[in-house]
Amino acid sequence: MRVLLLEDEEDLRYVISAGLRDAGYAVDAVPDWPDAEVMLDLVPYDCVVLDRMVPSGDTLHALRARRQRGWTTPVLCLTALNEVPDRVDGFRSGADDYLAKPFAMEELVLRVASLTRRAPERLPVVLRHADVEVDEARREVRRAGILLSLTPKEYAVLRQLLLHREDVVTRSALIEHCWDEMADPVSNVVDAVVAGLRRKLGPPALVQTVRGHGFRLTVGTDPS
Repeated sequence: MRVLLLEDEEDLRYVISAGLRDAGYAVDAVPDWPDAEVMLDLVPYDCVVLDRMVPSGDTLHALRARRQRGWTTPVLCLTALNEVPDRVDGFRSGADDYLAKPFAMEELVLRVASLTRRAPERLPVVLRHADVEVDEARREVRRAGILLSLTPKEYAVLRQLLLHREDVVTRSALIEHCWDEMADPVSNVVDAVVAGLRRKLGPPALVQTVRGHGFRLTVGTDPS
């Protein structure tokens, strides 16, 4: 899942970005609303984490304007303004959730996970295919009941394949949803992550390569 983070404090921007990436999200981080506006027009994000007060002003005004134009991406609003009128103003302006500073990183990650499951329609907490289960709430993966230790990117790729289990998922689609702007789309990074995922899932192979197209989930087939 790809997240846009708008946070003007550099240190906090780094900490939040690192925390979300460790949880398996691709993160684009910007310091002010004009930068966010550019990214929102370029990338279909799954969630936006929005600092309320930035150098260009109160982002609720811009959020309200985008909502009035039909923009539906889930938004988690971060702010030191935590009085009841502030929270009400945030929700009325189009925020889906509201988290006051200071906050625990674990809580922010869980709130982002909750928002991404709701959009565009609520996804199940546990995704299943054959004997594989992905628990979104606990961010745990099991095969045949055995807990697997996946890297954040392996988790993100498996999740994307599960969400589109009936389709072939292209390498470019995986890069778009599982990596941020630092990814090199001409490298073999996707193939390396898929190879690691296959190794950890074990036999029989579930991730099949569709030559010239991408990958899809099957039930115990030759991965090539």
